[in-house]
Amino acid sequence: MLRDTDRDRYLACLLSPADKRAPLAALYAFNAELARVRDLVRDPLPGEVRLQYWRDLIDGSAHGTTEANPVAAALLDTVERFRLPRAALHAMIDARVFDLYDDPMENRAAFEGYAGETASALIQLASLVLDAPAAVTCADMAGHAGVAQGVAGALLLMPLHRSRGQIFLPKEILAAIGLDRDSFLAGEDRVRISAAIEAFAGFGRDHLAMARKVGRPPATVFSAYLPAALAAPVLNAAAKTGAGLFERDIRPPQWRRQWTMMRATMMRRL
Repeated sequence: MLRDTDRDRYLACLLSPADKRAPLAALYAFNAELARVRDLVRDPLPGEVRLQYWRDLIDGSAHGTTEANPVAAALLDTVERFRLPRAALHAMIDARVFDLYDDPMENRAAFEGYAGETASALIQLASLVLDAPAAVTCADMAGHAGVAQGVAGALLLMPLHRSRGQIFLPKEILAAIGLDRDSFLAGEDRVRISAAIEAFAGFGRDHLAMARKVGRPPATVFSAYLPAALAAPVLNAAAKTGAGLFERDIRPPQWRRQWTMMRATMMRRL
């Protein structure tokens, strides 16, 4: 399932210690389930119900048997074995409520909060599975790396988000360039739209630079950071592509993403 829904994190699992691949896959599959809720529903209310299922599961009040949902069963086993903080899992679920609606992302701080509770939290949870003592020492790095990864993901999904009327690009960036939600979605002012996308990509690159400035992740937890190692090429391509991002897929080909993760593993650098 993970291979089909999140190929990059599936490959990151394969580059992790063999005895940690199953629990990492459980975490990543859980994240993939949350991320695709908007794709599975037409209206927010059914999406809210799906998210509530995961809240109930984590609280120990799941409806039915977990055996019927292999991701749920694997997630619970992972949470128990590695004593993962349930509050962080709850925050991941709550953050995904934003995905169900078309409300704007107000400012950079709001995006940092969203990415912190999704991508950053996932890095930190995976690090706890890999090496809990080492994970505690690099929380700041996980925070910045997750925001960079979140920006890259939002840029890759921008054509889809635009077709839905969603904007993950913060309103304060749009306003600084002379755009608002409607003019951005209309896609006519290509010069300003390109400037907004470049600024958003720069915001992601700033966080990636801060993650790198902290240092290198300990070797024992580095595989948790591998998906974030894919952010830089996307951020750079988006800044160059600008408004063309509405029509062009800038995701690097699969072979290049695999090569990037393998190189990052050998060099232990994001």
